[in-house]
Amino acid sequence: MEESRSGYLPFGWLVAGLLTLIAVGLFSILSGPIDLAATDVFRELMNQIPGVSVESNLSELQSAILTDIRLPRVILGMIVGGTLAVAGGAYQGVFRNPLADPWLLGVAAGAGLGATLAISGIVNLSSALLPPAAFIGALGAVALTYFVGYSLRAGRTATTLILAGVAVASFLTALQTYVQQQNSETLREVYSWILGGLQTASWREVRLVLPYVVVSVGIVLFHGRLLDVMSVGDEEASALGINVSRVRLTVVIFASLGTAAVVAVSGLIGFVGIIVPHTVRLIAGSSYRRLLVLSTLFGAAFLVLADVAARTVAAPAELPLGVITAFTGAPFFAMILRRAKGGAL
Repeated sequence: MEESRSGYLPFGWLVAGLLTLIAVGLFSILSGPIDLAATDVFRELMNQIPGVSVESNLSELQSAILTDIRLPRVILGMIVGGTLAVAGGAYQGVFRNPLADPWLLGVAAGAGLGATLAISGIVNLSSALLPPAAFIGALGAVALTYFVGYSLRAGRTATTLILAGVAVASFLTALQTYVQQQNSETLREVYSWILGGLQTASWREVRLVLPYVVVSVGIVLFHGRLLDVMSVGDEEASALGINVSRVRLTVVIFASLGTAAVVAVSGLIGFVGIIVPHTVRLIAGSSYRRLLVLSTLFGAAFLVLADVAARTVAAPAELPLGVITAFTGAPFFAMILRRAKGGAL
């Protein structure tokens, strides 16, 4: 038990996370209406490495399906899942609340409003500008939450920021509802985006979000040790020389930046930021130096596996990815509440 509380990441856990991610990624690549042989897929993937040339038995169509459709979808799913999971773990650390997730400060509401404005054609936006509109809306919501929270007398506390986030999210959701009602012809497209999915995944989306994700996830992981210190309480952490407000602001900004980037291309996929960090906490310990790294790996694997379910459960139709994660997350959320009631958290 003592070892599980250590802040260091055991090599075995790191290997387990990487192997799980690789296995799920290969499973996703091989899943689909067109069969691809595993050996041929491996050879084709080897061909993507510069300087490597291996003969593949895939036809031109099969090769295009692999490299232009399935592979970018898997990679984007890993990016989205890993980012949402590590952001959820980071939020839980700075707010010391196991039920916190990336939507806490209005990210989802802001992204939803931005996407709705783009899809509806308001303020001269078009659906082609949906990702940047959602991105700006998400970051704007977090900025507004901090402005509201810090304008209050007790604004530098975690509780005040959470309450400010609830107020901002409610306000932005109301605005989104109004815009939707005024542009009812776009309701189907808006709800399709809100429910989330990777149907339009391409290398363009991967290149679009990757710089934001690398920076945000890297900085969040770098703050793992400080989050461990903050877990004892703000006053105790301050007594140990930690600038709690600065750490909280930095972690929230970059966790929100990564979240905003990925939801801009995937839509609002919920529960990942709760399910994965909490599961990692139960099986591998509560140290954030360990939890954040493992959440990134297992979060990536979880969302790719959920995407396989979205593609295959109702084939040839495809379910919204947000429906799959909600179907999994709702009972998980109830389980957390039950444990909290019993004093386990």
